[in-house]
Amino acid sequence: MSQILRAASLFSALLFASTASANCECGYTVNGTLYTDLTESDFLHMNNVNQSGWIPQNYTIPPDDARGPYGKNATPGQIVFNPLESQYDWAGDGVKGGDAGAQLFVRGGVPEDGLIPIAEMTTNRTDLLYGSFRTGLKLTGIPGTCGAFFWYLDDTSEIDMEFLSAQFNETSHPVNLVLQSEASVAAGFDAGKTDGFTVHQLPFDPSGGFHEYRFDWFQDRVDFYADGVLLKTLSGAGVPTNPGHLMLSHWSNGDPKWSSGPPEKDAVMTVSYVKGYFNSSDTKRQDDWRNRCKDINAPNATCEVPEITEAPQGNASANTFFFSQQQNMTVNQTVLGDNPNTVESGAWSIQSSSRAFATTLLLLSCVLFMEWWS
Repeated sequence: MSQILRAASLFSALLFASTASANCECGYTVNGTLYTDLTESDFLHMNNVNQSGWIPQNYTIPPDDARGPYGKNATPGQIVFNPLESQYDWAGDGVKGGDAGAQLFVRGGVPEDGLIPIAEMTTNRTDLLYGSFRTGLKLTGIPGTCGAFFWYLDDTSEIDMEFLSAQFNETSHPVNLVLQSEASVAAGFDAGKTDGFTVHQLPFDPSGGFHEYRFDWFQDRVDFYADGVLLKTLSGAGVPTNPGHLMLSHWSNGDPKWSSGPPEKDAVMTVSYVKGYFNSSDTKRQDDWRNRCKDINAPNATCEVPEITEAPQGNASANTFFFSQQQNMTVNQTVLGDNPNTVESGAWSIQSSSRAFATTLLLLSCVLFMEWWS
């Protein structure tokens, strides 16, 4: 009997350890706002799109529909994954030359077929409903393209940070902050005729290095940031209220009032990372959150998202924080990579407690065998 009691006691201890709470199980906070889900992509160390959780776009838009003198031809071949050689480095040239990261190309010269080759990719998750979204970008300095980081549902529901390389010069480095809405569509897709548009001058050259661009989307407003500094808040009827997905785009249609172009030579926008902390509209994800978040006030049940204080360029500052690269901080989340807390191909992460419970059963079997043998 004593042997059984000892085994039962050990089993109870192991079971308690195996079901202990994980960090961040109730979500991630940004300036006090809690978000249940995350998406993180480290393009500095990514070899191909299959590792990314992103979908390269493949489409053709003729000039009339592209609203410019040229059409657009987006193909996966215009996106080049160019990782650093070492996983321990965070800055420098990639293995294919040039800036490391995901390179989005707009090809230069006048296209014979009237279609400018461009690059665009979108997250495979379409359930992003309010959140904080940020990216490390280095824009092109070659005039004639539009580089964009944005959230999208449709042409009447869109949050944009857009960079027009033709606007860059020694004294001017603007970013266009846009809420595309029903009002902007009614104005001929001109958000400048609505209250959902503003131009903000940046204190740095976006083509001179990597910087973090971010927008925090709330029910009543959108706050835009660069390198952790608040640039502008847009509000009103143009603020989206339905779920959508993130996009990265580098394009040109030759419109002299917007992208200009095409560029005289190949132009590249390079992405070092994308991070999003958000609420999911998916009922399965909502149920998963309720199941794992037992006590929102428990220690480490929520995790604060670190904010950058300087541009992410250089081996120190570019080494930004990823929850998905830490132990036990993304349990039951949809993330990709080699983290033992995660599984690939966009599947839901396996609960650490489930694996620990299996380990516990194995240990218990060993204990019972040893008790029997003795």
